[in-house]
Amino acid sequence: MNSRHICPECKNRDRSFALYIDTVTGQIVYSTVGRCNHESGCGYHCTPKQYFQVSNISFDTEKRPRHQSRKLPAAKIEASYIMPEVAASTLAGYRSNNFVSFLIGLFGKEITSQLISDYFIGTSKHWSGSTIFWQIDTKGNIRAGKIMLYNATTGKRVKEPFNCITWVHKVIKQPDFNLKQCLFGEHLLIDKSKPVAIVESEKTAIIASVYLPRFIWLAVGSLNNLSVERCRILVGRKVVLFPDLNGFDKWKQKAKELSDRMPGTRFEVSEVLSQYANEADRISGLDLADYLIKVDWKQFRNKDPV
Repeated sequence: MNSRHICPECKNRDRSFALYIDTVTGQIVYSTVGRCNHESGCGYHCTPKQYFQVSNISFDTEKRPRHQSRKLPAAKIEASYIMPEVAASTLAGYRSNNFVSFLIGLFGKEITSQLISDYFIGTSKHWSGSTIFWQIDTKGNIRAGKIMLYNATTGKRVKEPFNCITWVHKVIKQPDFNLKQCLFGEHLLIDKSKPVAIVESEKTAIIASVYLPRFIWLAVGSLNNLSVERCRILVGRKVVLFPDLNGFDKWKQKAKELSDRMPGTRFEVSEVLSQYANEADRISGLDLADYLIKVDWKQFRNKDPV
C-alpha cells in the first residue's frame, strides 16, 4: 500500500493507483503516469510511452537529463475509441443474451426491442449469455464497451465463481487503448426537452427509463465514477441523482460539489429510496431498479410518483 497513490481519474481514496518508475533515475515518470487497479470502475492507464509521445520527449535515455521526469509538464492523453464496425457486430444474438431475456420477462418483446435500440445493448460471446453496455458520447464516438454477465431469471449480476465484468478493448486486445469513459447513455442527451436522471448501474438506467420516461436516464457505472469530468456534458441542465442506498450520503455531498463547480447546472439527490427503505435494504445497498421491478410498470408509469 505504501507504493500506491490516489488515482487522478477516479480519485478513489483507497490508494488504488500504481505509478511507473524511471529505471534510469529511480524517480516516478510523472504523477499521472500509472495504472488504476479498479479496472471495472475506472480503468485509467497512462503508459510512459503514451506520455513521452504527447510530450515530445526522446526515448533515448542517455539524451534525457537526470531527474527530467519531475519537471515535465502535464500531458493530456487523448481518449481511444472502439471502431463502429466492432460495436455493430454485437447488435445481434439476443436470444442468447441473459440480460435481454430478463428485460423481455419484465416488459415484453416490443418494449425490450426499443430499449436495445435506444441504448445500443450488445451481445458478447466472451461469457455465454453476456451483455455489452456501449458508452457513446454526444459526438457519436464509442468510448468503451463494458461486458457483464447477468442471471436471465433474477436479473442479478453473476459474481461467482468470479465477478464477470471486463472491457471490450481488453477482449479484442486493442493496442495502447486509453480508456476515458463517458456517461452510459450520453448519446441520448441530444434530447434537450427532458431533465436528466443519473444512477450507478447501466441496468438500472435502462429499467428506470421504462418506469419514469420523463427523464433521460444515464449511468456512471459505479459509486465513485460520478465526477466533474464526466458531468461537464450536463452543463445547463437539471440533473437528479438516484444513488444506491449505500451511496446516498456520498452522492449528497457530490451533488453540492458538482453544483458549485458547474455554474448554471443544478444537481439534486432524490430521497425517494430512503423513504421506502428499511435497515436491511440499506445494508444490502439496494438500488432504484430493485424497487421498480416489484410493481407493474404500466401502472407505475401513469402515477409517476418521483
